[in-house]
Amino acid sequence: MDEKLRKTYLPMTETAFYILLSLVKPKHGYAIIENVAKMTNERIKLGPGTIYGSLSKMNKDNLIQIIQEESNRKIYQITEIGAEVLQLEKSRIEELYRNSREV
Repeated sequence: MDEKLRKTYLPMTETAFYILLSLVKPKHGYAIIENVAKMTNERIKLGPGTIYGSLSKMNKDNLIQIIQEESNRKIYQITEIGAEVLQLEKSRIEELYRNSREV
């Protein structure tokens, strides 16, 4: 993995984590917003500026890709690179959790 990507995305913000996690299955922006709110019991409510700014940057960095465009909606999905970054972050979070349980 590119070292620049590693430094940019790891450790990951909650916003980036939940966006990538949402895109394991293809979704458009509004569906991502709804999915993140549902997964976090409404704790995280992404606004349009946040979501579309993040999607644009992640697309540029090849973590996600546009797989379809239909009537002003872009459908996004995680890429292999994005899945690798997400897995590294999941492993980091699991380590944090394990260590917290041992104390």
